[in-house]
Amino acid sequence: MARGAIFALVLCLMGAAVMGEDPYLYFTWNVTYGTISPLGINQQGILINGQFPGPEINSTSNNNVVVNVFNNLDEPLLFTWHGVQQRKNSWQDGTLGTQCPIAPGTNYTYKFQVKDQIGSFFYYPTVGMQRAAGGFGGLRINSRLLIPVPYADPEDEYWVLIGDWYGKSHKTLQSTLDSGRNIGRPDGVHINGKNDIFGTGQAIYTMKPGKTYKYRICNVGLKDSLNFRIQGHPMKLVESEGSHTVQNIYDSLDVHVGQCFSVLVTADKEPKSYYMVASTRFTKKVLTGKAIISYTNGAGPASPIIHVAPVGWAWSLNQFRSFRWNLTASAARPNPQGSYHYGQINITRTIKFVNSVSNVNGKLRYAINGVSHVDTETPLKLAEYYGLSDKVFKYDIIGDVPPASLDNIKLDTNVLNTTFRTFIEIIFENPTKTIQSYNLAGYSFFAVAVEPGTWTPEKRKNYNLLDAISRHTIQVFPKSWAAIMLTFDNAGMWNLRSENAENRYLGQQLYISVLSPERSLRDEYNLPERQLVCGIVKDLPRPTPSYS
Repeated sequence: MARGAIFALVLCLMGAAVMGEDPYLYFTWNVTYGTISPLGINQQGILINGQFPGPEINSTSNNNVVVNVFNNLDEPLLFTWHGVQQRKNSWQDGTLGTQCPIAPGTNYTYKFQVKDQIGSFFYYPTVGMQRAAGGFGGLRINSRLLIPVPYADPEDEYWVLIGDWYGKSHKTLQSTLDSGRNIGRPDGVHINGKNDIFGTGQAIYTMKPGKTYKYRICNVGLKDSLNFRIQGHPMKLVESEGSHTVQNIYDSLDVHVGQCFSVLVTADKEPKSYYMVASTRFTKKVLTGKAIISYTNGAGPASPIIHVAPVGWAWSLNQFRSFRWNLTASAARPNPQGSYHYGQINITRTIKFVNSVSNVNGKLRYAINGVSHVDTETPLKLAEYYGLSDKVFKYDIIGDVPPASLDNIKLDTNVLNTTFRTFIEIIFENPTKTIQSYNLAGYSFFAVAVEPGTWTPEKRKNYNLLDAISRHTIQVFPKSWAAIMLTFDNAGMWNLRSENAENRYLGQQLYISVLSPERSLRDEYNLPERQLVCGIVKDLPRPTPSYS
């Protein structure tokens, strides 16, 4: 081939590479009510394409995901993509502070990119208490083929969605909370929407002798931490919430609400059936869910002897501390990369959040720093984009430290204003006797310390990111505190919420506004052309795009 032809071919290939776009994945979801029986008794649930749990989203890092949602419920609907960072795109985060809900009988198309992420995540409905009726499913983000993974490809991969469950409908639970009461304890525990409490012996998964399988485990429940174990089979932890981990071996794992793990399990035991078990932690009455896995050449039933979960907070906290980030693995990784001593990072702001609970006008409410969040008719992000923030909410009604007394709770819309691309330390302090889990949409952060007692600035010098792990859900144990560090490098309006559905619904959440001063498309996308509008902006002309 002539030199000129070769040069022209190279130019064409380079042009194609420049013009090429990451692959698109298209999904159509028909969301309906249907009959489900997680605890062996029929009740109404939320199905996606007739499925409970819903269909998996199987994607690869940097894929563009398009989900056309048809709402055939009799109530508004939104989905959030738990753990997906939504880079520059809080418009698609699926919370009431960022999006107008999808009205009954209509549809809306989500479009987002799973940018620079890997791991096990899940989606769920966010309006009211809909998560208590289902509508959740697994969201897998695989590493790109060119990126090596620090373990051999498994024979197969299996989802294990575990959670506590109520026999009452989500509308009944919501009505109970609206009346000022709590919803009490759950009625049971499910694994993938079922519980083999009647000993049917029917396996949900099979394993070939000698082969290794990946189990993606997520706690999709409402309030209870769950201990997960597989009879006779140790689990090698390889990934937690989007980060490759140091590959420690565990006989059981405490999986807190909103948390996901990926583990490797090798089928090297006696060929028969075995129980997967999920049981509640830190509850007076232990509730247990079971499901069966079986060897393909299995000849015997699962043993009825179920080993009990560990007891007490100390075991769980120490396990939490044992998780380590695998910094030698090549993978999509949030900045800052590598290992750092915490004291060498320039922290520009420290925010301390303390949760509390009290009655307001005779009704139960939960709060952060004395403010119980109230959603607005106009999504906060829309109000900000239209320049009408002052007509919908006020920034910074709480300070960076909690008030001296948390006895009185104020009902208001809670929005913090933060500076773009600054390192911020957030301290979560939990004075109650129950475990708390928090999620900050749009970000991965570094859990740098989890300790009993009261936090003081002097304890900061002992933090070391080398011992930390990147995550999007943080647990705060009773009478304890947890410290995280992050840089607000993702512009948008982001929801910080309790993963306890009851607490979140009754106000234990807030929003964090992160605005780009340059107002550039490099930092944040404009209002999508087909984004739903509602509230005070419903009939207003769309503003000129803010970013260019």
